[in-house]
Amino acid sequence: MSVSRLQIVARGLTNRCPNCGGRTLFVPGKPLTVSPACSRCGLVIEREGDEGFFIGSMSLNYGVTLVGFLTPLAILAYNDVIGSTLAIVLAGVGAVLVPALLYRSSRSWWLMNYYIFLPHQLPANKDSGR
Repeated sequence: MSVSRLQIVARGLTNRCPNCGGRTLFVPGKPLTVSPACSRCGLVIEREGDEGFFIGSMSLNYGVTLVGFLTPLAILAYNDVIGSTLAIVLAGVGAVLVPALLYRSSRSWWLMNYYIFLPHQLPANKDSGR
């Protein structure tokens, strides 16, 4: 059974394994611990010695926080919609809270981005010639 790019996107946005669709990216009961491999299909999720996967998801998380939270906050402060003191407090709290809330999603989004460009590396697609 092959996995389409649309399925990879849908699975990435819902924090599922890009290969089989199982909810196995994180260790049950430990919401911030990434599973080393999918317990359903065996896809390696946490790659030993490959810091690029961690740095990639961290950069994605940083970008989403910057563009989706801090930039609109700065624009609101610049246009005097909110006061500068409030903007500074919200920016400080948000710079810590938003990345923490997006941690799980950013790990899933990074896997999604990786396999969108390299779908042939998914075990489900190895036999289909995609």
